Amino acid sequence: MAELNERKKQILAAVVEQFIKTGEPVGSKELIACTGLKVSSATVRNDMSELVALGYLEQPHTSAGRVPSQKGYRYYVDHLMKSREIDELNRRLIDAGISSAAGDPERLITRAGEVLADLTKCASISKAPGGDSMLIRKIELVPIGIHTAMLVLLTSNGILKSRLCRLDAPLTSKLCEEFYNIVQAAILGKPASEINVASMQTVAASVDGDSFAMLPLMAAVCELARSTAQSRILLGGSSNLLGHKEYGAQAAELLEFLNKSEPITEVMRGGARPIEIRIGRENLYRQLENSSVIVAKYSVSGDDTGTIGVIGPTRMDYERIIPSVRYLTDLVGRLITQALEE
Repeated sequence: MAELNERKKQILAAVVEQFIKTGEPVGSKELIACTGLKVSSATVRNDMSELVALGYLEQPHTSAGRVPSQKGYRYYVDHLMKSREIDELNRRLIDAGISSAAGDPERLITRAGEVLADLTKCASISKAPGGDSMLIRKIELVPIGIHTAMLVLLTSNGILKSRLCRLDAPLTSKLCEEFYNIVQAAILGKPASEINVASMQTVAASVDGDSFAMLPLMAAVCELARSTAQSRILLGGSSNLLGHKEYGAQAAELLEFLNKSEPITEVMRGGARPIEIRIGRENLYRQLENSSVIVAKYSVSGDDTGTIGVIGPTRMDYERIIPSVRYLTDLVGRLITQALEE
């Protein structure tokens, strides 16, 4: 790859930023005005032609200005974009938008996606905590009646689930004690994905007491564990994509694609880096070849737990959106961790 000199880098950055701002091809006079370059229009046009030949810019029409190619966006994001923190307004909007859901991790993830979609005018995608690494941290049995109890399950990732359970036998203090003994010995600290009916039946049968009376409670624990182990993909603000003229007739196909669970699960699968930015054809699916996907991981108690991100046109405001995604995911991870430690 040919190395760009400083003027070509300045021109490429200016084309990307002006095109993001206006959506219109950028000409040489406009570039000189916005960059302050002390060179002629002919010199700028020559540099732009070279950037086209190198694949960083495209010329939509013979007499038009230039627009960034996907290669140009990639170079801009990797080398030219100003590295900055989230601005104060966006920080305040995120803080205010998700603070009311801080005590409920599932609601927090949902709200975070809604706030991000509103902020970026893109579609938001988020993955609620779940998966094989999630451990059962606590189980409470709350008697409600002689034959009825509420089971409450808390996971290591902060997910709280509850279920009403009806028993055939009376809910005696002895039965409650036997239940907690089983929970302590065979359930707490185990991955939620490993708790199933067969294993719980075996455990219930091994205790001293009425194993048949215990089975409804064990079945309820299994249902709660199964529901927490399933990672949910949440899509928000998909209608925002209809407002981007770049998609045109492709918008309907993209919306249909985003509502399919299997490909979106793959889209949400991050790499080794804390934040992933995939531009255009870097995405695996044809439906995303004119889109950029930005996803970032959030961590709970030091462990990567889920991801939150956006899908939008390649002409998105990377310089503003990337810090917002990074800040939001960091905040979500901190809030869930704090809730678990309280």
